[in-house]
Amino acid sequence: MKLLDELKAVNPKTPGEWPQSVKLFSLSLIFLLVLVVGALLDWQGQWDTLSGYQVEETTLKNVFLDKKRQAINLDLIKKQMQVTEQSFGALLKQLPNKSEMDALLTDINQAGLGRGLQFELFRPAPEVITGVFAEQPIAIRVTGDYDDIGHFASDISQLSRIVTLNDIAISQGGSGALGMDATAKTYRYLDDAELAAQKKAAKAAGAPK
Repeated sequence: MKLLDELKAVNPKTPGEWPQSVKLFSLSLIFLLVLVVGALLDWQGQWDTLSGYQVEETTLKNVFLDKKRQAINLDLIKKQMQVTEQSFGALLKQLPNKSEMDALLTDINQAGLGRGLQFELFRPAPEVITGVFAEQPIAIRVTGDYDDIGHFASDISQLSRIVTLNDIAISQGGSGALGMDATAKTYRYLDDAELAAQKKAAKAAGAPK
């Protein structure tokens, strides 16, 4: 309250006669006004620049973290690709090439004969091209007892090359023997000439008419 009373009593035209407390208060007030005016007129641009730098820093940090995550994922993807390529290579070795198909068909036939089965039908159908592979369906019908047919199916699954039995139908024969109708499917990979011809045909099909 004393300072307030002194402020009311001072003469603004004679600041040299002001009490010491009023002088200190006035200097503090002037300093505060300078700060406020400086902030509004000069420092505001610097504050805006600093805020821009802070936003940019945050953005750059986010970009860095995103790139870091991508780099980690890229290493993981590369490892997965290597595993996939190795698995694909191992699978590819189980597929015969064109020159080995006849031997594979003979193996299928021998698997049945070796179990004492009678082949009533063994008819390879035209190949079906699917991507880089050719599927070879073979319509078969064999007759024999239950155990021999079961062993034949097991022998087919254990061939060194991939062969599957599909659309299996078992029927009872007149003599008590069982008959099995099925479609055996095996696959081979296309050779370079076939792949080149396939690409050429695809390119020609996609060409504008």
